[in-house]
Amino acid sequence: MNRFTAAAIAAIMLSAAAPVWAGVTEEDLAKDQSTPGDVLTNGMGRDLQRFSPLDTLNKKNVANLVPAWAFSFGGEKQRGQETQPLIHDGIMYVTGSYSRLYAIDIKTGKELWQYDARLPEGILPCCDVINRGGAIYGDNIYFGTLDARIVALNLKTGDVVWNKKIADYKEGYSYTAAPLIVNGLVITGNSGGEFGVIGEVQARNAETGELVWTRPVIEGHMGTLNGKESTMTGTLNATWPGDLWKTGGGATWLGGSYDIDTNTLVFGAGNPAPWNSHLRNAGTPVEGNTGDNLYAASRLGIDPATGEIKWHFQTTPREGWDYDGVNEVVSFTDKDGNKKFATADRNGYFYILNREDGKFQHAWPFVKDITWASGIDETGRPIFNEANRPGDPSKAADGAKGEMIFASPSFLGGKNWMPMAYSQNTGLFYVPSNEWGMDIWNEPITYKKGAAYLGAGFTIKPNYEDHIGSLKAIDPATGEWKWEYKNEAPLWGGVMTTAGGLVFFGTPEGEFIALDDTTGEKLWSFQTGSGIVGQPVTWEQDGEQYVSVVSGWGGAVPLWGGEVAKKVNYLNQGGMVWTFRLPKQLASN
Repeated sequence: MNRFTAAAIAAIMLSAAAPVWAGVTEEDLAKDQSTPGDVLTNGMGRDLQRFSPLDTLNKKNVANLVPAWAFSFGGEKQRGQETQPLIHDGIMYVTGSYSRLYAIDIKTGKELWQYDARLPEGILPCCDVINRGGAIYGDNIYFGTLDARIVALNLKTGDVVWNKKIADYKEGYSYTAAPLIVNGLVITGNSGGEFGVIGEVQARNAETGELVWTRPVIEGHMGTLNGKESTMTGTLNATWPGDLWKTGGGATWLGGSYDIDTNTLVFGAGNPAPWNSHLRNAGTPVEGNTGDNLYAASRLGIDPATGEIKWHFQTTPREGWDYDGVNEVVSFTDKDGNKKFATADRNGYFYILNREDGKFQHAWPFVKDITWASGIDETGRPIFNEANRPGDPSKAADGAKGEMIFASPSFLGGKNWMPMAYSQNTGLFYVPSNEWGMDIWNEPITYKKGAAYLGAGFTIKPNYEDHIGSLKAIDPATGEWKWEYKNEAPLWGGVMTTAGGLVFFGTPEGEFIALDDTTGEKLWSFQTGSGIVGQPVTWEQDGEQYVSVVSGWGGAVPLWGGEVAKKVNYLNQGGMVWTFRLPKQLASN
């Protein structure tokens, strides 16, 4: 349903102080981080640094930050709210669970219009009915839906401009990430890795929605360009046995980043399917590494014009613990002027790659306990602990359950989807992580369209009594943890840094927190009433600095968390945009 409040829009447009409507350009997107009056992209810049140059709000005055307004998503659809707000021409655009999108007056918090996707029966979202945000370009805002579609809406009215199918939801596909806009193309991935889907990146004309190119991320599948077959991904059966590549997983469910310096899209590919690595020739080392199952659990550098793969780096070859490789890849320049990528992987290691070619440079643990590998070698390949791989069920006495092992981190990862942030002031990364492990075992499995395709069972357990969540400040030159902020419940939301020396994030317990970026000291907090799994943003309006975050507990933890889910089952769901401001008269205090 589309609900449009004409009076509200008219009031804004006729007001003397009203902004002038102007289409968003590629140049606007490129300089998003440096324009304090808007937030046009997921990640507050397509490099995903989540750093704001604003310093009006700082360590000295953050205690004066006060609520400006709050907006409720309303209704009964109060599930996990993992979105990041966008700000343009005096309006906030924010998505909600169940594929909803709202336009809100940033001065008053009043709803201007709402779009509700008409979701069919039988959708198969793996990990809650979440949505992580939209993308703005021209006169439109773009966002994805749980039935694996991408929708373009008019910024002013919320009217549908076009609505296109990414994939067939009946086969297990869905879509939850924020789209990425590059040179007039809308770039999307897909979700559904637990259903034997094929991960893919697609590019569409932003004006028409017509498909320009596709790039499957599992070897053996053909890409397309301008409606014709282009090139095969990888080499057929080089690293996949038999026909398993046809249902090989690798979902590109977190979306991607764009490095303008090298003109490269960077997308991560999820776990190979099924989880049972012994079915994919990945369970036992073999000559030639034929069980690597490319390009699952990898980062891919992609040409934005053609969809061709420029380079790849596989974080977890021979994957067998559900260590997706989708975690965001952040572009940054180190203190010596070297252009690098950083990514914190689900497998528990923090990686530094060369930005020109994606080649491995360094890796360090960012969680305390890693059992599946003893380290990363000089090529970037894990040094596997073969005893800590779930056993082969075909070799079990009953053939029904392989040997159970304890693995750390759990399959939900040292870091899952929740985005880290980089500060240009400190040169540190602020990484939301979780200290947990799992009992895991393999089971026999065969593929059935639209059915879960795991071949494994598990129970997630906390590694420590006093905390699971851990926000760490990490030096990308050495891997050193400068400080750690512990939280009892798992961290599951995004992080933001500012030139004012602040690190913002939220907790499942509902606290929205600002820390000192150099010491980790808590400087300010606000109780939002529901768990925060959203992504904060900041902007400047009428000479004052504002901060917004969406509150609403949910996501994968309560659905998949086992013993951990029991620890947080008291938390209430919700759906609220909280917006805070630093009043001018208190900015100098």
